[in-house]
Amino acid sequence: MPDVKTAFEPEITAFVCQYCGDMAADSAGTMHAAYPANIKIVRLPCTGKLDLLHILNAFEYGADGVYIVACPLGNCHHIDGNRAAVRRVAYAKTLLDELKLGAGRLDLFHITAAQGDQFARIATEMTERIRALGPNPLRKL
Repeated sequence: MPDVKTAFEPEITAFVCQYCGDMAADSAGTMHAAYPANIKIVRLPCTGKLDLLHILNAFEYGADGVYIVACPLGNCHHIDGNRAAVRRVAYAKTLLDELKLGAGRLDLFHITAAQGDQFARIATEMTERIRALGPNPLRKL
């Protein structure tokens, strides 16, 4: 019988800023930088628009992990939207620990549009991290 954690392929939701995160994903494709196919990208006008409910709903509807790709601090097209995302993610991590899901299932990264290689690296690292944590215990079977 195969080990469940070895055979487990996580479902991961990535909330990305349309300016940096989405363009970095496009850059990864242009650069032929491979990243796992299990990443579901949700494009936002700004990570400042990311609501706590978006994060929690992603987990409720089956995501094993969630990450956010924001513009670098100081370079937000909407002035301080990425700083608002930092605060929301920090709060969401405390809630995930209280819910016994674990804060390690959620992360936030700051990259530029030209960092397609970084986007691919982050997607790969998050997949490996979530694979090690195992399936989301809230996932409906």
